[in-house]
Amino acid sequence: MSTYSSFADLQANATLDRDYRIRFRITSPDLAIMAIHGGGIEPGTTEIAEAVAGQDYSFYTFSGLMSHGNASLHITSHQFDEPHAMQITKQTNTILAIHGCDGEEAAVYLGGHNLLLKQMIGDRLARNRIRILESGRFPGVHPQNICNRCLAGQGVQLELTAGLRRQLFGNLTRLQRTASNISLTRFTWELRKALDDYVQTVSNAFVVDSASS
Repeated sequence: MSTYSSFADLQANATLDRDYRIRFRITSPDLAIMAIHGGGIEPGTTEIAEAVAGQDYSFYTFSGLMSHGNASLHITSHQFDEPHAMQITKQTNTILAIHGCDGEEAAVYLGGHNLLLKQMIGDRLARNRIRILESGRFPGVHPQNICNRCLAGQGVQLELTAGLRRQLFGNLTRLQRTASNISLTRFTWELRKALDDYVQTVSNAFVVDSASS
């Protein structure tokens, strides 16, 4: 169970830039990559989200900075309402939310309402020998889930196991998460390629639909 049920609740009990940090850039109306449990809350998710977003897609992270106890800063996905994050959801067509979960097996749990994007991500990562799972524990289908608050009303949630994140970074210490390695580069490249293909597919469908109407 989360300690806080809203950002206002957290804000009243934690200090910006001491206990937590918020970073974002609004780049594209097509897609935003968000890590709302970044930093020490779900280690590795901020770094992955930022690498995937690059300079082309919008990016947001809420990161825990404390030396210990960052899990207390966790606001569940359907209650997360930090104002900058809400600004992004209101002007972005599709959202991909990157999360971390327990589990020693290197795997990704796919959730969210966007079936096309889920399939494209799953196919791309599976070709890179990443095990793709779906679970009732991480469905990502709540209408207020951060990934589904986008303009289209349907996004994707990725839950990356601790085993996978350790594989990508070597270990999940703050210092190690700043290092680059081939596994992380390959994973983020494959995920980014799936997103690029999705945006192009949606764009082409819109052009065809507009021409026929």
